[in-house]
Amino acid sequence: MSSGINMYKTIVQHIQFFKISSLSSGFTRHFRTGYRLSGHRWSPDPLFMKQFEGVAIYPTPEMEKYAKVIYDGRVKPIERKLKNMWLNFGPQHPAAHGVLRLILELDGEYVLRADPHVGFLHRATEKLMEAKHYNQSLPFMDRLDYVSTMANEVGFALAVEKLLNIEVPPRAQAIRVLMTELSRIANHLLNISGTVLDAGGISPFFWMCEEREKIYELFERVCGARVHNAYMRVGGVSQDLPIGFLDDVHELCMKMGERCDETEDVVTGNRLYYERTAGIGVVSAHEAINLGFTGPMLRCTGVKWDLRITHPYNGYEMYDFDVPVGTFGDSYDRHLLRLMELRQSLRIINQVLDTIPEGEVRTDDSKVTMPSRQEMKTSMEALIHHFKLCTEGYNVPPGATYSATECPKGELGIYMVSDGTSKPYRVFIRPCSYLHLAGLAVMGPRMLLADISILIATIDVVFGDVDR
Repeated sequence: MSSGINMYKTIVQHIQFFKISSLSSGFTRHFRTGYRLSGHRWSPDPLFMKQFEGVAIYPTPEMEKYAKVIYDGRVKPIERKLKNMWLNFGPQHPAAHGVLRLILELDGEYVLRADPHVGFLHRATEKLMEAKHYNQSLPFMDRLDYVSTMANEVGFALAVEKLLNIEVPPRAQAIRVLMTELSRIANHLLNISGTVLDAGGISPFFWMCEEREKIYELFERVCGARVHNAYMRVGGVSQDLPIGFLDDVHELCMKMGERCDETEDVVTGNRLYYERTAGIGVVSAHEAINLGFTGPMLRCTGVKWDLRITHPYNGYEMYDFDVPVGTFGDSYDRHLLRLMELRQSLRIINQVLDTIPEGEVRTDDSKVTMPSRQEMKTSMEALIHHFKLCTEGYNVPPGATYSATECPKGELGIYMVSDGTSKPYRVFIRPCSYLHLAGLAVMGPRMLLADISILIATIDVVFGDVDR
């Protein structure tokens, strides 16, 4: 009897699989019992643990080659150190604006170092301008900051006019102010809505892009092109405003304030948006001045500097408007400041609509201004002037000048040297976004990785302007 029981126990200990078959339903199920029943349990003995005694470090070929360690208790073993992660933020990242390569050194989620790399869009604009006539160089300005094209053209035209020492008619100056402020509104609409989009809000982007589309339709009416306008000319503008244009601008301005109110209702008081932007990318007034910041990036720190007031051009001294400034210099201040600047641009446009004078839109100097089509068909001299201006351009007296304008992103400066020919000897463009992007290395450290996209959005960079 006892021998049968022992045999049964031995059989059960070795059983790991068994099956149950059903004759009625015709299925078979396999069951696994797991480990052997009542098996011996292993535990480490002193002999097994002895092989793990000593220093718990594994030598590498480099350690054996350069630092031979003798483990006798007197020489400490070499400790391995953890390295921070290096991350390429862009150029394929959707928040990197296409061609920004931002190298980040991360300690967990915190940014220790931000190193922006540019040059992926280099097009040698300044060198191309030195090989073209002055009139042929003006369309290059549209390709720099392609979000606010009209404002760029004004800066180039002012530089050449300063070299030529010519005056622009009052109506042309008013038209320039009108187009510049429309470009400022279009720029701020895109930046405000794009920042909200990077923070997770989608609806304001659709609302403001609809308003930008209306501005592009106005640009198309006035010059035939939506983005690359080439509407400004040395000595004025290319053509007068079409019939009914000012009425449509007035209607746009009346509704633009309501769109801003809707966006502020959703975004400005939103707790989530405030948490994503407040305290992000803080820069002091001293740092901003030392880094060469201009425009909203400088004014958000409390420095009241606007070229339209400090160094007026195109008759800006005749218009009444305020220059908003910030307090803390963070991303939330930049958001509020651009919203207030947008409203001030509406205020300037309304004054232009009320006071725009009648008269010519180009200077009467036939050596600089092309004749009209109607004049070309009736005058041989006008036809010859048109042919000479299109093929050879006009000679500019020798000299050098620096002309600066208040673009939506900051100060756009044109340094131009003339040698008396129809082509500039040297052109240097002081862009708005380039210096602001360099400040990313100062504002980026000590921030979280998720805040970098918000910081890039509020800096408001355009890489046609950076790489030029």
